[in-house]
Amino acid sequence: MQEDLPLPEGFVRDFNASRDIEGLQDDYQSLGRQLRRRGIDIEPIRRKVAAFSVALPTWGAGRGGTRFAKFPFDGAPTSIYEKLADCAVVQQLCRITPRVSPHFPWDCVADYVALRELGASLGLGFDAVNSNTFQDQPEQKHSYSAGSLSSAQAAVRDQAVDHNIECIRIGKILGSKAITVWVGDGSNFPGQQDFTRAFDRYLESAARIYAALPGDWKMLLEHKLFEPAFYSSVLQDWGSSILAAQQLGEQAYCLVDLGHHAPTTNIEQIVARLHRFGKLGGFHFNDSKYGDDDLDSGAINPHQLFLVFNELIEAESNAKGSFAPAYLIDQSHNVTDPIESMLASAEAIVCAFAKALIVDREALLYAQESNDVMMAFQSLRQAYRTDVTPLIAQARVDAGGAIDVLGAFRASGWRKTQARRRQRLAPGTGIV
Repeated sequence: MQEDLPLPEGFVRDFNASRDIEGLQDDYQSLGRQLRRRGIDIEPIRRKVAAFSVALPTWGAGRGGTRFAKFPFDGAPTSIYEKLADCAVVQQLCRITPRVSPHFPWDCVADYVALRELGASLGLGFDAVNSNTFQDQPEQKHSYSAGSLSSAQAAVRDQAVDHNIECIRIGKILGSKAITVWVGDGSNFPGQQDFTRAFDRYLESAARIYAALPGDWKMLLEHKLFEPAFYSSVLQDWGSSILAAQQLGEQAYCLVDLGHHAPTTNIEQIVARLHRFGKLGGFHFNDSKYGDDDLDSGAINPHQLFLVFNELIEAESNAKGSFAPAYLIDQSHNVTDPIESMLASAEAIVCAFAKALIVDREALLYAQESNDVMMAFQSLRQAYRTDVTPLIAQARVDAGGAIDVLGAFRASGWRKTQARRRQRLAPGTGIV
């Protein structure tokens, strides 16, 4: 299918021509010489960076808001069609976000074949589908206020299971290969629920969803330390998540959201543990300062993002079978333009990936096995200090992306154009 890219044909090429392409090439060659002195060939690294991808969330295309307020902005997408168009802009500029992850019922439409075809025309495929049993919808019969998959009421559990199975049905039409299941179930008061019985009900419900999986699908279990349940959460940490995944079966995996942990949690160690037992399913990338803040990836602790990727690279090099974790940007853009935040986050993520690729693995292993603490640490620190932005930009330009993604987006005038256009549309339809 011919791609109908959102920005005018030739815009990125013309934008790049107005920038210092020769300077970028000089910087890239300089980085190559620097890496060669360390015994690293830059070209295999560039090819791996070019092959890297991370999915975009359809919900991330809008203004997330907080528990207290939500601040709308001109040109905000009001339908899945407009969300796809905005995500296509991100992909057109950065070239590493070729898939979107839809959320239901937020993204429900009448014709999913047409939705899949629209995505393809924009150069986008569909990643994992996401179910929603953490809030009530106007048409639903039973409330999730006291839980969904772990509810004490069988009718509520049935409703939640049926919704997840419906998401799988939609996902099959869209070409997805996974479902992410996160529930807000838990308690806000001691004694509100029995911890064991609630977990058993969750497992029983999850098993029914698992039974509906196609043979080539994954079921990604997402845990969360707190919110909206502030005393206890049914699936509160990676330990409960891996126990559930192991009980469900080979197609069940654990999904790690970087924001869903206590501030002092060693997330990179969780990566190693989940990989060791074959249950590392994927990552939702964001950042946090105080709690589950859903801030832009790398905004607060870029070093932690690098350490996470260091463990992912290590896991891939020691994988016993295929290694294909699902990567997704999962953020709440409260005060920024969502497109700009997703562009900046995609760059932060791929930069962390590239830095992890240039770690001298042989030197690191030798230092570890020799108990040379300082040199083991320096093996990581040397890679982290390296400016890999010329490598990232060169790989992006080679793929048809913009040399400066934020500069290109602002120069495109996309948001202003869409603000005028979307004011003329019937709300939520994408139709003038």
